[in-house]
Amino acid sequence: MGAAFEVYNELGYGMAEEVYQQSLEIELELRGIPFETKRELRLKYKERLIEKRYVPDLFIFNAIVVELKAVTQLVKDHEVQLFNYMRISEQPVGYLINYGSENSLD
Repeated sequence: MGAAFEVYNELGYGMAEEVYQQSLEIELELRGIPFETKRELRLKYKERLIEKRYVPDLFIFNAIVVELKAVTQLVKDHEVQLFNYMRISEQPVGYLINYGSENSLD
């Protein structure tokens, strides 16, 4: 979370989500925090792979699912998206980080 706050402190709000994504990747690298970007998740139905792939923004420490947003307000669908990523990847921890709020990081 410290890396996410550092990016917000440096850039503020109003940038594109991809700008925050790349900036957070740089910040994680600078801090020596291991991460993977855009890891594809596959889902099975009755032991058969479904073609649809889910792609969370980051996996940190190979255990924390991170989904980034740059919207004025988070909605329930954003939370559902993160919970689906967590369920499919079988990870119990996830962060939904929103850089779109004018007054603070959500």
